[in-house]
Amino acid sequence: MKTYRHLLILFFATFLITNLNAQEFGIKGGLNITFFKVVEGDFGTNPDTETGVYGGIFAVFEFENNFHLQPELIYAGVGELNFVNVPIYVKYDATDTFHVLVGPSLNYFFDLFANNFKVRADLSFEYDFSPDLNVHMKYTFGLEELSPNILFIGLGYRL
Repeated sequence: MKTYRHLLILFFATFLITNLNAQEFGIKGGLNITFFKVVEGDFGTNPDTETGVYGGIFAVFEFENNFHLQPELIYAGVGELNFVNVPIYVKYDATDTFHVLVGPSLNYFFDLFANNFKVRADLSFEYDFSPDLNVHMKYTFGLEELSPNILFIGLGYRL
């Protein structure tokens, strides 16, 4: 049942984003490393770090020279931890090929917390290999006591 609910959420979000008037639209995916070790929290039998995978979609809306709004919808899994990450970035074009993204992210954890919804802070960097292909790295900071930090490293492709 959980799998169907996850797929329904992903389908609905994809439908909404594809019907917006974005200048760019694409897909992304890669590896994530989750850091469970925090002084304030006890994550039970989880190791200090665990590696997983993620995939999702993004859209880019230009609102000022070199500044863009880039919402994303990412589904990630790390061991038994599954969650949806929805960052809302302000994207700055430092050069034609290098971009800095910063903003809040809304996260829904399916399996770990009693309060499944977490607001976090993201810092991300992108480098364009070509007009369609980029490599990205982002770090998601947990702002609450029981919220792991996550490093995402992957590729993005503009459709």
